[in-house]
Amino acid sequence: MKKFHMLDEAFICENCHKEVPCLNYTARDHCPSCLYSKHVDINPGDRLNPCQGLLVPIGIEKYKNTYKIIYKCLKCGCYHKNVMANDDDMNKIIELSCKG
Repeated sequence: MKKFHMLDEAFICENCHKEVPCLNYTARDHCPSCLYSKHVDINPGDRLNPCQGLLVPIGIEKYKNTYKIIYKCLKCGCYHKNVMANDDDMNKIIELSCKG
């Protein structure tokens, strides 16, 4: 069973360099503007992954009543998924849904 550590932090996106505020309803795990993330966790919120690579959004999948963004790490090649956030750029989400 995965352990979830609630860690909702503001950060500067390493891809688009925008300031990303806290999400205030769950842990922030990606930039809402460009959708990029960072490979920092082993279990959600633990910040224990030594990889620290940039996670590039490569696709989208339906998840319950929302969507998950599918990522590929530029450093280690690992695939990862994050649930989309309420403030994500919907145009970027639509672009991802059209990739195939």
